[in-house]
Amino acid sequence: MKPYLERLPAVPGASWSMLNRQLDDAIPFEWHHHPEYELTLTLNSRGQRFIGDHVGRYDDGDLVLIGPNLPHTWASRDRPDPAQPHVALVMWFRHDWAARLSEGFVELAPIAQLLARAGAGLSFGADVAQRLRPRIAALFEAPAPERLLALIGILMTLADDAEARPLASAPVGRGASGDDGQRIDRVLTHIHAHYARGVGNEELASIAALSLSGLHRLFVRHTRTGIADYVMRLRIGDACARLSGGNQPIQHIAEAVGYNSLANFNRQFKALRGMTPSQYRARFRVHEAARGAGTGRGVVRSGNST
Repeated sequence: MKPYLERLPAVPGASWSMLNRQLDDAIPFEWHHHPEYELTLTLNSRGQRFIGDHVGRYDDGDLVLIGPNLPHTWASRDRPDPAQPHVALVMWFRHDWAARLSEGFVELAPIAQLLARAGAGLSFGADVAQRLRPRIAALFEAPAPERLLALIGILMTLADDAEARPLASAPVGRGASGDDGQRIDRVLTHIHAHYARGVGNEELASIAALSLSGLHRLFVRHTRTGIADYVMRLRIGDACARLSGGNQPIQHIAEAVGYNSLANFNRQFKALRGMTPSQYRARFRVHEAARGAGTGRGVVRSGNST
């Protein structure tokens, strides 16, 4: 379950990208990352979202902002209205795009503050999500200049949401530009593809065309953490998805995400998640069973979430 680097399509005449994604069958599990921020409003869909090492439930009207290079996916379970498709209204923009806004207009400083909090992902309150729902839907029908103004207004509203909550335990990365941006993208892409087998610093330094010390400075500057800690968080996030999405034995999960020692896996998992892998799986199942009982439905497992 390695996250792949998603290359986003450019929208003609626009400085940012968007997608109205509609799926009749399901939102599939597609573990991926990209250097852009992503704001996603999910409609007529229920299931699980996986963001970094966060695993949680989502429902109709879920509104989430994801920071650059943070691996993520949604995996649907069902639809409130079976006659209508799952819908994801997705908006992407780069760090330098937002920086130019906040640097050029002091009135937009709250956007910079919002994005500084979004590195680990943010989930917004139900009231704000409900209020923004028609504005986000209308944005997708507007001409390019009006779309830009609408997006800025939406981000300003989100910046004031006192109910916004972080999702992952720590940020993964943030946008970069120029040579640094190309180097960190190459390094992160390689790590995301190979973290389960392990990657050496010499290998990454060669990919970045830097010395070991230069690689370390670049990585810490753009991810705010060291390489070993970054890899550990990816592995534990992958393990969380496997623990909550299937019945694979814990020993096999540990090996699949890159741990030769079950004891080391258990130790790092507990350090990051505050409980053992078996406790995590048990607690997740209790929550799922309670939700199914409360709604009168049995728990439906999605084959795409394993």
